[in-house]
Amino acid sequence: MASTTTGLPDRYRPIDRIGPDETTPTGVIQCWRAKDRVLNRDVAVRVHTPAGPAAHAWITRALTAGGLATPALAMVYDASEGRAGDDTSPGGAAYVVNEWIDGETLADRLRSGPLPEREVRLVLRRLAEGVAEAHRAGLAVGGLSLDNVVLRPNGLVGLRAVPAAAGTFDGDVTALGELLEACLTGIGAGAQKPSGPSDLVALARRARSAEPGQGLSSVAAMAALLAERPRTGSGQSGAGRTEDADGWRRRARRSEPDGEAPVRLEPGTLPPVPPLPPVRPVTTSGPLPAGALGGDTIDASAIPDRDDEPFGMLPADTPDAGADADYEADDEDGARRHRLVVVGLPLLALAVVIALAFWFGSSVLSVTGSVDDTQGSLPSSAAPSGPTQEPEPAAGPTATIASAEVFDPFGDGEPENDDDVPLSFDGDPATSWSTLVYRGSPAFGNLKPGVGILYDLGDSQPLSGVTISSPVPGATVEVRTGEGAGQALEDFEPAADGTLGESTELTFGDEVTARYVLVWVTGLVDVSDGFSAQIGEVEVRTAG
Repeated sequence: MASTTTGLPDRYRPIDRIGPDETTPTGVIQCWRAKDRVLNRDVAVRVHTPAGPAAHAWITRALTAGGLATPALAMVYDASEGRAGDDTSPGGAAYVVNEWIDGETLADRLRSGPLPEREVRLVLRRLAEGVAEAHRAGLAVGGLSLDNVVLRPNGLVGLRAVPAAAGTFDGDVTALGELLEACLTGIGAGAQKPSGPSDLVALARRARSAEPGQGLSSVAAMAALLAERPRTGSGQSGAGRTEDADGWRRRARRSEPDGEAPVRLEPGTLPPVPPLPPVRPVTTSGPLPAGALGGDTIDASAIPDRDDEPFGMLPADTPDAGADADYEADDEDGARRHRLVVVGLPLLALAVVIALAFWFGSSVLSVTGSVDDTQGSLPSSAAPSGPTQEPEPAAGPTATIASAEVFDPFGDGEPENDDDVPLSFDGDPATSWSTLVYRGSPAFGNLKPGVGILYDLGDSQPLSGVTISSPVPGATVEVRTGEGAGQALEDFEPAADGTLGESTELTFGDEVTARYVLVWVTGLVDVSDGFSAQIGEVEVRTAG
């Protein structure tokens, strides 16, 4: 059964039209917000008219985008080429189903004015990193417009309508430059002249430039430039440095003496000492009065020469020489006392510590020992004071599994290799049950939180743990238990979790009494064509 409006499968129920029509070389793409009835979530469904070979190129691009996993680009959930001339019959439409991204479009946000610098760098960098990831996969995204870029409530950014009908790598670079310029100016009534940090203005101009050697080489280069730390005031500080440097050079040239050739020094010689300038007399009118010199200062020229008493050496037997000898003796005594203090204090401290240790050992420990020897006294200080760790439940014999089935409360109804479930408890680790192969993410392609196998033991038993073997180690699992065969994951209580190896023992923290054991797979392993998990053998251990 299909929608009478778009020819979509009955799984997708269109709610309302969004965005303008997108013209392609072979037709037109229209977009709806729709409800996925199986997974009960909103999706974006784009329909290409006509279907069939005319939509082949677009569907091929969508399949390439389906392998991407980046929050900046809407994920591709489903795609179909449809049938030519049969657009309205069940499954006849050519369509691509995208993740629905909630939030405010960049166009709506910029109508109130430009974004702050920090937000501009963050939004454009995350968007450029997502587009660069698509380029590494060989996909030119296209459709980088203000109406398709959405500011998510959690601070991230997302691009709707991935991929566009057509696109080029250079076109993506140019479109990101136009988005950057719009973020710096705003649009509509709130638009302003291009302003903001000079590096962002220059980056927007380079991204939009078509001149050889002027533009950006790739989107990855743009993302790297946006990730660099902004250089605040770089333009002004650079100009100031240039002016300072020029002024310094001019001052240096002015300070160089004219008419003197540079002196070349021989190796090992010292530079010549410049001559002192002649002393200019302060005044020629005789000594200055004391008041002019300030305070008690006197003019040196007023002191008469003492040529009759030249300076000389004092004889050794003068009183001053004896005083110097006394000073030297006092210095030696002080140095000796200093050495005694430096050496003696640590030795004294060591002796005090040894004495305290001896007293503690002979007094305190002996008292403690006497308390331990007295019947009915308090517990010994050597007994552990912390809480005692409860022992894990002892393992008993292996329980018999009566039956098992796939537990998939979040699935879309498609079987998860249900016929292979008995291979997981047939006693042969070489045979195994496997999940379906998911693409795009080890978290089940972001389609559901997990899938598992529910084992029925026939009756309620005390259990201590589970042993699980896997031919492909690396998957993550939870072990849950319950008394009844519940329909929801919450009907089973968690008992243990871990990462599977070739043989993994998951022991319960406490003894559990239950009839049903659920092995719930939460993470898959990377295989050749996607992600999956395998369970070779499950053994449920009873509590001994």
